[in-house]
Amino acid sequence: MDSAKIIRIVRLTFSESTIDACENLYAKHAEAIASQPGCFGVELVEDVNNPYVRATVSRWDSEESLNRYRDSELFGEVWPETKALFAGTPEVWSYKK
Repeated sequence: MDSAKIIRIVRLTFSESTIDACENLYAKHAEAIASQPGCFGVELVEDVNNPYVRATVSRWDSEESLNRYRDSELFGEVWPETKALFAGTPEVWSYKK
């Protein structure tokens, strides 16, 4: 079992024309994100009711580690590319474990 203390869920809505680009973008960057200091892994999951909704679920050792990633060059590359594909406003939740 991992030692994650923060679970971050980001719900993302895409369209039929952008969902494949989302999947490809995730595949391109997932390993680099999971390799960030303090990250115990990241996964992309699909909504059971809407084939164009995905969520990233990432696990972190602390909120500080999550925020360091959010301030990183990698996030500065990934997030704008992802945002350009959105068909709706993202929703974000952080939970303590």
